[in-house]
Amino acid sequence: DGFGLSPGITKEQRLGVEKLMKTAFGKFSGELAGEYYPLTGMDEKVRQQLVDDHFLFMSGDPNLQVAGMERDWPEGRGIFHNKEKTFLVWVNEEDQLRIISMQKGGDVLGVFKRLANGIKAVGTTVKKESGKDFILDEKYGYVHSCPTNLGTGMRASVHIDLPGWTAAGLDKLKARCEELALQPRGTRGESGGQTGHTYDISNKHRLGYSEVQLVQTMIDGVNKLYDEDLKLQEKHGLK
Repeated sequence: DGFGLSPGITKEQRLGVEKLMKTAFGKFSGELAGEYYPLTGMDEKVRQQLVDDHFLFMSGDPNLQVAGMERDWPEGRGIFHNKEKTFLVWVNEEDQLRIISMQKGGDVLGVFKRLANGIKAVGTTVKKESGKDFILDEKYGYVHSCPTNLGTGMRASVHIDLPGWTAAGLDKLKARCEELALQPRGTRGESGGQTGHTYDISNKHRLGYSEVQLVQTMIDGVNKLYDEDLKLQEKHGLK
């Protein structure tokens, strides 16, 4: 009755998801109101702005390709963002929807509240238009194309400079993050590699914890990493 997950979704279903979301986006109001930019036929000026904002998702990921998730590229795919560029929805990338709340600074609560409001707006509007809900399994939580996202499907992350940990070594940082139930990535994404000493640090787990618990794990862990980084900077003569 619903739409298939990315590895098995048909072209018609993918276009159906996009059509449904175009209608939903048009009904967002207040802080969430914005514009949808389809990848098909995208104006070059718009494309470059999305690249500059680091909002544009690209084709060419070998993991997505081998799983059949980039079939019929770029048809049925696009990006929505609000006027302030703090609320985004990716349509038909790895999943049918990826809902994102972001901003500069340390107001994690503000980001989380906006995310909760955005998810509610998407769910309510889609339900009203199509009668469909998010796929929710009683045991495994929200169902996604990637099994590692089963559960909450939520990744809370911050970009933080860690020159001390960089000097100590990436392997040591990864081991410390494992102890703190965190996951370090480069700022260019999951498979984009690491450059410099700026890291994307996020909660490792999705399953078996509430959204609030996972956000708190990220906050507590990042604070510990920062305090430890200051000591490591002194140890390695960076201060």
